[in-house]
Amino acid sequence: MASDDSKHSLDEGEPPHEDKAPKVGKPKTSAAGATAVVSSMNHVMRTAGPVRGTKALLDLNQTDGFDCPSCAWPDPDDHRAQTEFCENGAKAIASEATTRQIDRSFFKKHSIDELLEQSDYWHDQQGRLTEPMVLREGSSHYEPISWDDAFALIGKELNKLETPDDGIFYTSGRASNEAAFLYQAFIRHFGTNNLPDCSNMCHESSGTAMGQAVGVGKGTVTLDDLHEAETIICIGQNPGTNHPRMLASLEKCVENGGKIIAVNPLKEAGLMGFAHPQKISGMLGKSTPLASQYLQVKVNGDLALLRGLGKEFFERGALDEKFIAEHTQGIDAYRTRCEAVTWENITEKCGIAKEEIQQLADTILRGERKLVTCWAMGLTQHRNAVATIREVCNLHMMLGAIGRLGAGLCPVRGHSNVQGDRTVGIFEKMPAWFHDAMDREFGITTNREHGYDTVEAILAMHREPGKVFIALGGNFLQASPDTSFTAKALQNCSLTVHISTKLNRSHLVHGKTALILPCLGRSERDTQKSGDQFVTCENSMGIVHMSKGKLTPSSPELLSEPAIIAGIAEATVGNTEKTKWRWLVEDYDRIRDLIEKVIPGFAPYNQQVRHPGGFYLPNTAKQRVWKTASGKAEFSDSLLEQFEPADGRLGLQTLRSHDQYNTTVYGLNDRYRGIGTGRRIIFLNPDDMKERGISPVSLVDIISHWEDGERTAEEFYAIPYDMPAGSAAAYFPEANVLVPVESTALESNTPTSKGIEITVKPSA
Repeated sequence: MASDDSKHSLDEGEPPHEDKAPKVGKPKTSAAGATAVVSSMNHVMRTAGPVRGTKALLDLNQTDGFDCPSCAWPDPDDHRAQTEFCENGAKAIASEATTRQIDRSFFKKHSIDELLEQSDYWHDQQGRLTEPMVLREGSSHYEPISWDDAFALIGKELNKLETPDDGIFYTSGRASNEAAFLYQAFIRHFGTNNLPDCSNMCHESSGTAMGQAVGVGKGTVTLDDLHEAETIICIGQNPGTNHPRMLASLEKCVENGGKIIAVNPLKEAGLMGFAHPQKISGMLGKSTPLASQYLQVKVNGDLALLRGLGKEFFERGALDEKFIAEHTQGIDAYRTRCEAVTWENITEKCGIAKEEIQQLADTILRGERKLVTCWAMGLTQHRNAVATIREVCNLHMMLGAIGRLGAGLCPVRGHSNVQGDRTVGIFEKMPAWFHDAMDREFGITTNREHGYDTVEAILAMHREPGKVFIALGGNFLQASPDTSFTAKALQNCSLTVHISTKLNRSHLVHGKTALILPCLGRSERDTQKSGDQFVTCENSMGIVHMSKGKLTPSSPELLSEPAIIAGIAEATVGNTEKTKWRWLVEDYDRIRDLIEKVIPGFAPYNQQVRHPGGFYLPNTAKQRVWKTASGKAEFSDSLLEQFEPADGRLGLQTLRSHDQYNTTVYGLNDRYRGIGTGRRIIFLNPDDMKERGISPVSLVDIISHWEDGERTAEEFYAIPYDMPAGSAAAYFPEANVLVPVESTALESNTPTSKGIEITVKPSA
């Protein structure tokens, strides 16, 4: 949905332009090694200091320590290295454990307009938020407010709304199970299901597709399955930057005789080689080659490639007939689809030759056909994302490669507890059994109408003024599509509230009144009335484990996320006969007792989560029990349709640099891609640049095209890169302004951040 002038340009929602051209070097061919160690230590020592920083690193991902606030990659079940972290984790801890602080004097010195002129990197570098702050209507500066007054203000604004559905409650994937469960309980007491979260923008397509296909919206593998796999396909994923600890599992697979197949438009260092920083050889620069075959598929050509594999399997008769007969339904319709499509159509759409697809089939079909497929947002953020992930499931069902050692489906989650948040109720469309359990345990009658997801929430805030927006973590503005449109939506609110550890741009693009509520970080000691507490998280493989921070909190004014939620709930809906909000927070065991009563699979929660390493939640698909409507694993038979730009246009995907995690920017370098000191970057195929008269490292404007008009991002540096013709890539959040808010995946409604139709022209 375009703005009134049908064109979006730089405004307060977008980071400022950079003054200098980036340094451009040769991309790396392997990840990690000594350079990653040096980078990690530099970040930690520079911001957290040697004592606080070292203590944090030694507690990171340990069974008696705290869970990394970065990615959701699982820890080993049987052992933990003393340095059980990666470069990304070290950067996250450096950012959280920093000794720098933002207090009332900072906000007195800097107006909102002045802060908007600074970059996202600058915001993160200023330090930890230390006390609650309010921006009153018409004011140019945040000022201090007491916790009780902040809670009272929120309660007053929420209770003024005409309907509870005018409240919108966002959740970031860093929230613990305890915080997330308490948050959704408060919101359902309030009377709405408006629970948009970061899953809506990343792996919603995975949950939708897998739920339809195998009855479980989560991965069906463990680390042992990756180690024992004969073939691992990494498709639409860049583990070297986004999930670096995954590289150790890929290396172990290779050492055990497995093959890694990379499917990605860009050549990425972390898919080509890994120099293990905990091995002498890795520290000396010797890397283990990873991908034995690297398929540089066109942007959104994944479905065509997978369909080609399906066609090849049928032509070879390479099916697990027993598994198919006993466990599946719908293969005949899928066979018809595969037989009907021509190889010419397949290769044209994916950009991969038939011979290469057949080589991939040879690799998969050798031995016992132990196949694991891993994917991330390169699959989930397309118009046909659900169909593409259903196609992944089809291939595994053809081979019976689900529910046995070395085989299964592995959507690799981003935020460290995004999967756990969904498990404990952060979802706008929870099933009836969940509402029944909530009603029983809390003595309420929950609203059964579906709430807003993220895109629907943005549209609702933009359409109707006066809503209240509350974010439990995250940087909503920078994570969302259509930055200018989202900024106007937030500005339309009567109140915006952000529960945060660090300053970010969402605090500066605000409603009539705004609150910043600073919370404890994952690494910090959380002391309540009954003593020191721990929280719990769920990783990408369904393991729930404890996380206990030990660092001294950055400020005595900080409250934990559960304590903040309890304060808001008490001021808004009050205590009930069954629910005493602050009493629950006095001892987090009480919250976990409620979780196990509401959600199957957790009991006895407080007992088994105290076991070192935690416990696995039940996974029916892993046990070959299919919680689908038919009671069988379901083949799909979608049409072979994909995003294809018009003549003269390109397909743009957004991605991360190596110096960021989600919207948090830790630095201005992208070491593996050879970029230094720059973020307004667009990677282009060299031939596409020549055709358009674009010189390397020259400034260009990017225009995205959608049915409601155009959006423009000005002054990006054009960088030639090894990628298919017709493809382009740029960092988010800088490129999010180009993503139309209503361009979403079918069924999951996830923004199509990996499939944006653009033109590129030299800047004036």
